[in-house]
Amino acid sequence: MSSKPRYIETRTDGPVGFIELNRPEVLNALNRVMVAEILASMEEFDRNDTIKVIVLSGKGRCFAAGADIDEMAEADSVEMELLNQFTDWDRLSWIKKPIIGAVHGFALGGAFELALCCDLLFAAEDAEFGFPEVLLGIMPGAGGTVRLTKLAGKTKAMEWLFTGKRILAKEARDFGIVNQLFAKEALMEETARYAHQLAKMPPLSVRYIKESVLKAVDASIYEGMQFERKNFSLLFSSADQKEGMRAFMEKRKANFKGR
Repeated sequence: MSSKPRYIETRTDGPVGFIELNRPEVLNALNRVMVAEILASMEEFDRNDTIKVIVLSGKGRCFAAGADIDEMAEADSVEMELLNQFTDWDRLSWIKKPIIGAVHGFALGGAFELALCCDLLFAAEDAEFGFPEVLLGIMPGAGGTVRLTKLAGKTKAMEWLFTGKRILAKEARDFGIVNQLFAKEALMEETARYAHQLAKMPPLSVRYIKESVLKAVDASIYEGMQFERKNFSLLFSSADQKEGMRAFMEKRKANFKGR
């Protein structure tokens, strides 16, 4: 990035890039500058050949308590339409590398939408999720109604969205929103451990698997299978495919290069 971020912290640990939300004095509330910094850092890690996996987490008491209401309280519909702020969120769908979210405390409103954009989601046992927008006279606008419905189904999504009810960590796991739960003090250690294991996988295979799964979410079964077959065939032009199959036949550990 061209300048030091104001509202996030980034670091790398070998093949893993970490992005940490860092406005703890306001419970990491997401303002527009912060969202822009998150996206810029995601894209920078995505371009960096040494980074294989991206981890997103929050500093302080929680992942993030939601959007910064001060930015929106006096806005009108024309202003919000012209601002077109959710176009930036679309860029998250263009990140090719796997994104792992690590949530502790609250992930509410826009923060829950950000968490739902992750490819894998790990949470502390005390985590709580929810869309309280209805209590403010609005609704989610960055994909919350869509992603929650696709993960948890129509009836549960309606229940949670109509009431703003909190979703506790265990319920989130039971409905497929969260992959795994950990003790709060172990969350980042376990997330980093998983990220490093994932980083050992052949990068092109991981990339095409991610593409195929995301395609399957929106496509018909037939369209999804056609897309899958194309990506399956493309991988046979990679050096990693040759290395992986030779290593299997020679009963040795594969040395993947991402080519």
